[in-house]
Amino acid sequence: MANKRLREALYETARGLYDIGAMGAETLREFDASRLRPLKPFRAADIKQLRLKAKASQAVFAAYLNISVSTVQKWEIGEKSPGGPALKLLNIVERKGLKALV
Repeated sequence: MANKRLREALYETARGLYDIGAMGAETLREFDASRLRPLKPFRAADIKQLRLKAKASQAVFAAYLNISVSTVQKWEIGEKSPGGPALKLLNIVERKGLKALV
């Protein structure tokens, strides 16, 4: 928690420096990017475990993620790997549960 507060204070300071013209937009973008959490990659077993922890069928899990059931099936057998927005959603589901997507 203290780490999060420190990062927020640092960002507010950077934003203030930008607002008064003491920092350029490119540097502020770097601060913005540093606030993003790195995405955890998910292996087939991780995805199945995440779905089972959420007590969701493949069809329900797919509906929450707005993807096809066959995509979930392919992820769970390792035929495909999630990327882009789907990977971001899986990270959110892992942290906050499926209800965060409602």
